[in-house]
Amino acid sequence: MLAKIKNWLCISDQSSGIPKHEFNLALGALLVEVMQADQNLHPEEQALAIRVLQNRLALTSQEAEELVRDAKGKVDEAIDLYAFSKAINNQTSSEERIEILTLLWQMALADGEIDSHEEHLIRRIAGLLYVTHEDFIVAKLRANKG
Repeated sequence: MLAKIKNWLCISDQSSGIPKHEFNLALGALLVEVMQADQNLHPEEQALAIRVLQNRLALTSQEAEELVRDAKGKVDEAIDLYAFSKAINNQTSSEERIEILTLLWQMALADGEIDSHEEHLIRRIAGLLYVTHEDFIVAKLRANKG
């Protein structure tokens, strides 16, 4: 069992050296940031975050719920978005970062409307993920279609 825990903690992408759980937590944190941006926590947003994490990271429902709880804690402790964006940048291609931005737009749309705080936050995250303005718009359009 100790070996299993040690293995979980040491799973990393060979090229970046960033542990897989750090990437998962970073993705969860960005979803939580957008979920909380409008100061109104809607049940649809929490459910979407759990579904996204389950589907994208191949987690069980319980694991995804735990990740959202952990991500909320990290967001509360964080002073900025840099650590989260760095973990994502180190493990993703530009196309994957556009896909993540699409997920963030979907999170913003989960309650039926995009708040100006949500849009501002996603714009800031796009800059930190080195996503061009054109791809920022593409991600928003993809989210509106989905």
